[in-house]
Amino acid sequence: MILAQDGGAGGASFMPILMIGLLFGVMYFMMIRPQQKRRKEAEQMQSSIGPGDEVVTIGGLYGTVASIDDETVMLEVSPGVHERYARPAIARVVPKTDDTIAAESTVPDEVPTKD
Repeated sequence: MILAQDGGAGGASFMPILMIGLLFGVMYFMMIRPQQKRRKEAEQMQSSIGPGDEVVTIGGLYGTVASIDDETVMLEVSPGVHERYARPAIARVVPKTDDTIAAESTVPDEVPTKD
């Protein structure tokens, strides 16, 4: 017969199932797990910001947090200029340097005026 099958196979091979499982395992550890970790870190950072923190938005705008509520953040981008952003729009918190900490502790209460 021309259409006779090979009798050597005998049963189902587990190799394709093993390869598919291995592919899903690699996809999980290379793509899904790192993305979940980044999302968790971003949520933790956004929940820890408070008034006085200097932040950068996803658009690259630097500002100081003036007030914050559950869904929005009010940033002071320059003296007297306040803008409202969604909390997820905060990309990162700018770390305070030693110069910034020293300057904050020595800032006078009133700015001297020229006479």
